[in-house]
Amino acid sequence: MTPRRGSARKPSPAPKPSPARKPSPARKPSPARKPSAVASKASPASRLRTLAASTPGAVARLRGTDWFNAAWLGTTGLSAAALLRSSFAVKAGSTRFYLLTATLAGTWTGGALGAGPIPWCDSDCRDDPATAARTLVIVPVVTGAATFAVFYGAARVVCHHRVLRRIIGGVLHYAEAGSTPLVMLIASGSGVAEELYFRGALWTGPHALRSTTAAYAASTAATGNPALVLAGLITSVIFGWQRESTGGVLAPAITHVTWSALMLRYLPPLFRDPHRSPDQG
Repeated sequence: MTPRRGSARKPSPAPKPSPARKPSPARKPSPARKPSAVASKASPASRLRTLAASTPGAVARLRGTDWFNAAWLGTTGLSAAALLRSSFAVKAGSTRFYLLTATLAGTWTGGALGAGPIPWCDSDCRDDPATAARTLVIVPVVTGAATFAVFYGAARVVCHHRVLRRIIGGVLHYAEAGSTPLVMLIASGSGVAEELYFRGALWTGPHALRSTTAAYAASTAATGNPALVLAGLITSVIFGWQRESTGGVLAPAITHVTWSALMLRYLPPLFRDPHRSPDQG
């Protein structure tokens, strides 16, 4: 068959090419974050922890920083114990005594702050001013005064005993020799420094109260005075209880300073009174 004329289909027009898509503009790289003020002020131990966690072998390096932190605090404790022993071996009221005790306070403080951030209180105290005033100021001052009252009552009894009078009087002699305001200032600074170290940097683990009490007693044992060791055991439990209840070192530091100031002000007269016979009672 011959095809009819005009029956052939016309070819369909070719599809028009779609316009080419314009390339999307390249994204600008986000600017690098600046280190925060907190990170820039991090302690040596904290910086080592951050470095360890951001590099290969993070677990092994993090363990290394834990050992570094322990070595740092251990070195601080041994150095402070040596300074404490030396301060009780020099003449009371001498320039060397003041230099040693001031260096001792600086050693406690530097060791504590070098190990990491120290909490002053928990979030409840920071959020509620009324709670903060009661928990961080009123209760610590009252606790320090009450602790002093117990020690003062015990001192009125033991000052009649010849041996105990000599042991305690040997410590209180340093409070009366030289400048009383300077002794008060150094004692207050040492109280805060000790709380930064023992109830701050050293306060770790589930048995922090027991471990810090033992460490505090060991440091006071460097003086060779049993009265100071006993006082250290008792007050360390009280300061540790406040650390647990407030979540920081501010409350125990205020209690420590209150107790120390009252002890230095009112205990020495009991042991220097020439009219009191040490053999009575």
